[in-house]
Amino acid sequence: MDTERPSPRYSGIDVWEPADVLDAMIEGQFAAVAAVRAARLDIERAALAMQTRLREHGRLIYAGAGTSGRLAVQDGAELMPTFSWPRERLLLLIAGGDAAMMQAVEGAEDEVGNARELVQQHGVDSNDVMIAVAASGTTPFTLACLREAKQRDALPIGIANNPGTPLLEEADHPILLDTGPEPIAGSTRMNAGTAQRVTLNLLSSLLMIRLGRVYDGLMVDVQASNTKLVQRCEEMLVRLTGRQREDVRDALKQADGSVKVAALLLQGCDLGQAQATLADAGGQLRLAMAALAQNLSADFAPSPDAGPKHGGPKRRSA
Repeated sequence: MDTERPSPRYSGIDVWEPADVLDAMIEGQFAAVAAVRAARLDIERAALAMQTRLREHGRLIYAGAGTSGRLAVQDGAELMPTFSWPRERLLLLIAGGDAAMMQAVEGAEDEVGNARELVQQHGVDSNDVMIAVAASGTTPFTLACLREAKQRDALPIGIANNPGTPLLEEADHPILLDTGPEPIAGSTRMNAGTAQRVTLNLLSSLLMIRLGRVYDGLMVDVQASNTKLVQRCEEMLVRLTGRQREDVRDALKQADGSVKVAALLLQGCDLGQAQATLADAGGQLRLAMAALAQNLSADFAPSPDAGPKHGGPKRRSA
């Protein structure tokens, strides 16, 4: 297994000069990003498949153990404040439960029965997507989660750092991050962990963009949970609409903090119309703005009965 194998490149690293140790580890981090780049097409295919399942009511499920599990949970947890991803549509499964986020839980990654029970208890089905992450590609807990989810017709996506492993072979969308040996053999929190973190970030961000939770490079679904984020929402609306800060604040208040609804209010909609237009557009602000512009154009278009007939007025016969 490549991630466990000692590398001659790092032999004697414990007696190197500190600058040389850092250079070697930084080199490994660049190699990790290069491994992600090599998997770009697989990441793209996975994101597009996820989009199809999650467009309506499906859940996004992350599963993992140890470092991989913590990275997976972190990526999932960040989707709620950043993109207003609904809590009820997010499931985070880590071996050892919440305690494993802060410390290692002895033997948790080997609990196959617990993994199956978790998937069953949460009623995973064909509407859902599971992202299972394991550097080794063989972690029993993670593999059991993926297998049980697949058996229940969820979309299984596997991320691993060793080729030819069960997690990749059994996933519908395998993503191999071939990072090779670690500077400290077996310490997959290093290169493998970096590649996993970048991949999860890319995968979920592309998904959120495709689902319309980003507009013009802005996080228009952000939850304004503090002063900094309230200011960010105001700045987004000033940029998008060209309106004054006072108008923007009033619109945000009326929209209960929703940047998307506020943007439509600032285009002249009333609250009900803004909410209905956004709902008809599937929550995608770009489509809603286009629909609103089209409606406004139709409202101001001249009536086909207005004005003179073609050819001018008819003359009276002598």
